[in-house]
Amino acid sequence: MTLVPALRGFARFCARDPALADDLVQETVLRALSNMHSYQPGPDSHMRGWCLTILRNLFLQQIRRGKKESAILQHYAHNTDTTSRHEEERQADNVNELEQLLWRLSPLLREALVLIGAQEMTYAQAAEICGVGVGTMKARVSRARATLRMLLDEGRSGDEKTLTE
Repeated sequence: MTLVPALRGFARFCARDPALADDLVQETVLRALSNMHSYQPGPDSHMRGWCLTILRNLFLQQIRRGKKESAILQHYAHNTDTTSRHEEERQADNVNELEQLLWRLSPLLREALVLIGAQEMTYAQAAEICGVGVGTMKARVSRARATLRMLLDEGRSGDEKTLTE
């Protein structure tokens, strides 16, 4: 139960919809409980990483089926923020802008940045979850950060196409 907040946070970032995220968390918990016999604790293995891997794989399955991501991206494409510029609204605009820029990253870069930045995982833990080497994870995070810097430096252009890895 102590893992549910971390699972929910990662799921909400992946799914971009609280209801879908809750479904992902519920399915993750069910799969983890039903497969506890296959979990092998050890020095290089931890329950949090195992559960996040299950959640990630469930989310990727949904993407492969093409059911979720297109609807989510369409929702965010139609919700641009053009309200008045009071200080609080300006801060909210900055958060929304960063969120939109994150969605312009490729899924692999976005995932790496979320695991390292938002989930505060080590590179080794994130690499284990994604099934890649630590060097690959470091490279993805570096490319994601560089791409975000480039997008911000471009003056927030209107080009909405997704950047590839």
